[in-house]
Amino acid sequence: MSPLPELKPFTRLTIANPASESHSEFGRGVAALCQGVVDTGSLNAAAKKMGMAYSKAWRIMKDTEDALGFKILNRDGAHGSTLTPEGRALLDTYYEVEKQVQAAAERLLADIIAK
Repeated sequence: MSPLPELKPFTRLTIANPASESHSEFGRGVAALCQGVVDTGSLNAAAKKMGMAYSKAWRIMKDTEDALGFKILNRDGAHGSTLTPEGRALLDTYYEVEKQVQAAAERLLADIIAK
């Protein structure tokens, strides 16, 4: 019996601005930071939850915003952070595309193995 039917593909999605000269992209890590901000109300708390220094999280978010050409976070100093409407739309879109790409990859792998 072939072990192939037991395998599962895992996809990694990134969203980038092709007009940007930066290599910063919105991917799994930035999405996790954004989700952490949604969950905790703070970029600092989101970074700590991921075991990351706040300065690194801030730099990642700033680089990603610069590359995409729009703000993802509203930063309110000691009062925390929230996603901008564009940031929320990007996070929701990222999750939906990721879900659909993963499902398509699973179907494709199953179809190829079945041949």
